Amino acid sequence: MVNLYCTKDDDTITGFLGLSDDMVQMLFIHPDARGKGHGSQLLNFAINQHGITKVDVNEQNQQALGFYQRFGFTIIDRAETDAVGRPYPVLSMRL
Repeated sequence: MVNLYCTKDDDTITGFLGLSDDMVQMLFIHPDARGKGHGSQLLNFAINQHGITKVDVNEQNQQALGFYQRFGFTIIDRAETDAVGRPYPVLSMRL
């Protein structure tokens, strides 16, 4: 089960966050809303209100990797494949 949270501008959802236990399961920001603080707002909420300490990131997603590193997450493990076995390396990160 994943708990979902979102940010909005007026009536438009700009981003959403999925949390499970102590882990960010998903964090997506609409391309038009990137760089406006929505991701930071959601991640701060996850850390400060829900005690989130873990996230997995696709190794090829350098933008996401840098984002989490700016918040203090560090790489603790690397898997050669994603959760369904596709050849997309995943980095496990911890705060």
